[in-house]
Amino acid sequence: MILSYAPTVAARGGLAALLALDDKLAETVRTTSEPMLGQIRLQWWHDALIALDTAPAPPEPVLQGIARDVLRMGLAGSMVAGIAQAWQALMQAELDDLALRTYGARGRRIFELAGILAGASPADPLTLAGEGWALADLAEGLSDPAEAAAARAIATESLAQATAARWSRNGRAMGAMAHLARLDLAGVPQGAPRRTGRALWHRLTGR
Repeated sequence: MILSYAPTVAARGGLAALLALDDKLAETVRTTSEPMLGQIRLQWWHDALIALDTAPAPPEPVLQGIARDVLRMGLAGSMVAGIAQAWQALMQAELDDLALRTYGARGRRIFELAGILAGASPADPLTLAGEGWALADLAEGLSDPAEAAAARAIATESLAQATAARWSRNGRAMGAMAHLARLDLAGVPQGAPRRTGRALWHRLTGR
């Protein structure tokens, strides 16, 4: 549903490619039991994304999607690589405030790049929304109560600021993602009418 909020076909394709990359990186972390191995696998993605600036994409669907739908729109693989770098923060033994903020760059970079592709307004709070979105997502999956609470606290603050703004029409796909992340923190389940209504209201008004 959120992809349909993007203002153009090109912006929709770019956001889809970025989210597909993010899903692949999440899978990499989820299926890695050894932190060192996880670092190596994430570094591979980081380096592979940078390599797209100087060489054609290898036969890997996610990298091909980034090359086709993100880089051809004028962005650089080195910019996208920051998403993989942010995921490496989860390889630490303990997630302190610095590690959580570092991980928040996952969402900040996705939202910044998606905003460029969509032609979002400079006034749209993309970095706050992206950080809140990423940390709200993380909080749901953390088993350590203290770490989950810390992630939720940062996410709550960032999302409160991001959702208080009126978003430009071209930024509303990311704005809707921020509003839905805030509902995640509030425990509103997937598929609830409240979620659909909130996203639609944001699409119409930017609020």
